[in-house]
Amino acid sequence: MNNLQRSLFISVSIMIGLSLLVLSSISRDFFLLQLAWLVVGVVIFFGFRYLDLRPFINYSWAIYGIYAFSIALLIVTYFVAPFTRGQRAWLIFGPFRFQPSEFAKVALVFLLAYFFATSHIRIARMRTIFISGVLTMIPMGLVMLQPDLGSGIVFGLLWLSFLLLSGLPLRYLMSFLIFAIVLGIFGWYNLLAPYQKDRIIALVNPDRDLLGVNWNVNQSKIAIGSAGFWGKGYGQGTQSQLGFLPEAHSDFIFAALIEEWGLIVGIIYLLDFTYFIFITLKIGVQSSTNFERFVVLGAATIFCVHFAINIGSAIGLLPVIGLPLAFMSYGGSNLVSSFFLFGMIYGIAGKV
Repeated sequence: MNNLQRSLFISVSIMIGLSLLVLSSISRDFFLLQLAWLVVGVVIFFGFRYLDLRPFINYSWAIYGIYAFSIALLIVTYFVAPFTRGQRAWLIFGPFRFQPSEFAKVALVFLLAYFFATSHIRIARMRTIFISGVLTMIPMGLVMLQPDLGSGIVFGLLWLSFLLLSGLPLRYLMSFLIFAIVLGIFGWYNLLAPYQKDRIIALVNPDRDLLGVNWNVNQSKIAIGSAGFWGKGYGQGTQSQLGFLPEAHSDFIFAALIEEWGLIVGIIYLLDFTYFIFITLKIGVQSSTNFERFVVLGAATIFCVHFAINIGSAIGLLPVIGLPLAFMSYGGSNLVSSFFLFGMIYGIAGKV
């Protein structure tokens, strides 16, 4: 274990520890189920930390096969998954739920890393941009049909980050901005569910429907604002313990953390996550191949988008669209996919 790997391991361990601390306070069932998923994630991590990704560049069939399997899972989910909170997003196996969109994010990181690593000198060609866009829009469109706006945004920003890192000419940026606006207008009228539109409208009108669409965000603000510097103590958070704060174990776990442990622990978490991303990007810069560099970039993008949207919604700066906080929020699918990405980053760090 070198210094970079040690830093990654300590940083992720802190986040996992804070997550289990909050979940054990909120619900024993959530805590035990998260422990079970954590075991799965750790097994995956130990498997991937020794995996050398460099030979994958020579086996395009394997990378495209993983991508095709993720697309097949998304299609199956759309047709057979039951409606849960207005979405067809989870495949249910007994007490466990699996969200294929999380696996699709990992698959897309692999595919785009391979595509841009092998097409790096042709990035300015419209054909390269178009093909990579199609490969991204397929899973993005399928998750938007569920409808899952949050995952759709992750796919789009993941593609954009690869384009920018590849040296996309500045003259194309305005075209992409126009495309994003058109896509946003189309999505508003054809893809977004009514409750998702309400959440976006609520962002610019925080006083609207305080007992309805703005309830979650207001309760999150109360939880954070009433915590003080040291918090209310383990199991003493009124908003999270008494049920005033919905989804305190997932979408608003950051608010639940601060309510019981105070601003000081919230700052510790923010600093720890920032350090984790700093080390991840440092590993990416020092990677020996473009493929590994792109894999690390993709992983960092996913972690950062989840972080920004989750924290932003908890403090009322962004609409609530249901993206979990990596290594923190309750949920096996996101935890396992995060360990997939963490294991790949850790393995690459061992070779820099």
